[in-house]
Amino acid sequence: MRAVQLSAVNQLALAEVPAPSPAPGEAVVGLRAAALNHRDVWIKLGQYAGLKFPCIPGSDGAGVVTAVGAGVDAAWVGREVIINASFGWGTDERAQGADFSILGLPRDGTLAEQIAVPVVQLATKPAHLSWPGAAALPLAGLTAHRALFRRAQLQPGERVLLSGIGGGVALFALQFAVAHGAEVWVTSGSDDKIARAVALGAKGGFNYATSGWAKEAVKKSALFDVIVDSAGGEGFESLLDLAAPGGRVVFFGATRGNPPVLPMRKVFWRQLSLLGTTMGSPADWTAMTAFVARHRLAPVVSDVFPLARAAEAFALMERGGQFGKIAVEIAP
Repeated sequence: MRAVQLSAVNQLALAEVPAPSPAPGEAVVGLRAAALNHRDVWIKLGQYAGLKFPCIPGSDGAGVVTAVGAGVDAAWVGREVIINASFGWGTDERAQGADFSILGLPRDGTLAEQIAVPVVQLATKPAHLSWPGAAALPLAGLTAHRALFRRAQLQPGERVLLSGIGGGVALFALQFAVAHGAEVWVTSGSDDKIARAVALGAKGGFNYATSGWAKEAVKKSALFDVIVDSAGGEGFESLLDLAAPGGRVVFFGATRGNPPVLPMRKVFWRQLSLLGTTMGSPADWTAMTAFVARHRLAPVVSDVFPLARAAEAFALMERGGQFGKIAVEIAP
């Protein structure tokens, strides 16, 4: 079969590799679409732990079950499915266990014509989604859903601030929070991305490239019950300034590094909760896919490339030129 293969750091190419066979408890999925995450770019650039070469990247995928291994109900064959990229969570809903991993490293990922995965990682594709839309959902959708609903315990009517709108998780968080009845505001360094977020249901936004943006945010919108961030860095203190007393700040990344200083007085005096989160449990996955189906939410797909042009998809993500998820279509 054809697959996108990394043979070394920054060495990405379309290659012919052996097709997978299902082990007991597994299913083979003929992939119809995959989607990229920043994780894939970091792996390509050699900036991720546990690198191995050659490898097939890709955590997100959707397709049709073509074969099953021993112990798997044959009724799975022919089903349209999406793949949960969160493997081996464990039994504790509070946090992942020692066996946790993410599809795409160390296990070969979804940028291929076929993949074999444990059948417990599969869910029925929501019928209203296209293949690129379905492939866009798993990693970012799961991360956003857990961040908002399990970690931050978002309630209808609360006020939410999403930093760095335009990325996959932030856009899912926008869609989920709006569907849940929250008032959502966003930040971005691009006025165009803020305008596009407003078109998706945000009440407004703030350009963090503008001096004094945080003070402007307080004047325009008051403080926020829930703040979702993935950047960290120097801007993290400004987010704390925007949290309402008793507010929850939940974060799932640190693309700009660690904050230089954690202003503890601001945290304890206003009774703030700082909440870390990563991916999600099987229960989070079930809740997320049900939420998407119930509200008929369609992931924001920025661009779609064929498998043969996957290198262009990676280049677009490295430039940060997307608004939403970047998908790769795979012909059956």
